[in-house]
Amino acid sequence: MSMNRRTALSALLGLGAAGTTGAASLLGAAPAVGRPARRPVLSRSAPTQDFAIGVREYNWSRGSRRIFTKIFYPATGNPGGNPVPNAPLADGVFPVAHWNHGAYGNSDSYASQTHAIASAGFICPAPSISDNTNIGSVYGGEWSKDVSEVITQTLALNDGSGSPFAGHIDTAAGVGVSGHSMGGMTVHGLLTNWPDDRIRAAVPVACVDMGNPAGLDANVLFIHGDRDPTCQYSLARQAYQELSAPKAFLTHVGADHAAYLNPGFPTFDQTQNTLVDWFRWSLYGDTAARDRLPGGATAPGTNWEAVLD
Repeated sequence: MSMNRRTALSALLGLGAAGTTGAASLLGAAPAVGRPARRPVLSRSAPTQDFAIGVREYNWSRGSRRIFTKIFYPATGNPGGNPVPNAPLADGVFPVAHWNHGAYGNSDSYASQTHAIASAGFICPAPSISDNTNIGSVYGGEWSKDVSEVITQTLALNDGSGSPFAGHIDTAAGVGVSGHSMGGMTVHGLLTNWPDDRIRAAVPVACVDMGNPAGLDANVLFIHGDRDPTCQYSLARQAYQELSAPKAFLTHVGADHAAYLNPGFPTFDQTQNTLVDWFRWSLYGDTAARDRLPGGATAPGTNWEAVLD
């Protein structure tokens, strides 16, 4: 993220200062709420290999809100390289793990994350939110509702007549949601004020506390830099404390709002390791991925905290 873009994003979120530094903290640290009985995870093996990546485009909407979406997915062919438009899907049935951009972003803004998710064996819808600088729409729930619509439309492709995804989407495993900054706030909104009970795994990155937990049966991983000038680290910590287990928090020590999402940053690998293994464990039931989490998160410059039982 360039300095100008980071400055613009900081100023943009500053328009919602009552939400990021005032009103949200006035909520206080609510006690962790109980969650419903755990849904069984289907007993099947997670992929052990990386996939080539395909991409398809969909012009969806929710009322008057346009939700152009690219879906990245496991494709036939050799792993590596850029996503291939309309490539045939790889053999298999894959869970949905969504990614949402932040301010000024679109479906392609976080290629390192969307491509890693898809190549690991997930259907990864990545929408372009139409009002991508409107912090009021995030606090008003419009972005969270947009994501729920994208999830609905994506799952429906499994049964769509003539859909290339027909029979390839695991509609029983629950879904994963993740995103950065305003996208991370959107993810936390789906766990609080605008809950979606299809969510089994959530990864809010550089978020703030959007409200009291709704008690969803979801495994939640927070990722944040503790020197974030845009989304206060303390508010993400508050959101973490309010949730019941399973949950985890990956702190990039000394990092700002987004550097750890960029290849080449010293702790970038720890971001990718935990993001992918969190989804592998939560959506495939891959206990080896769960057991890898502490090692995959640990490096000079990170702190890992988790309650997984």
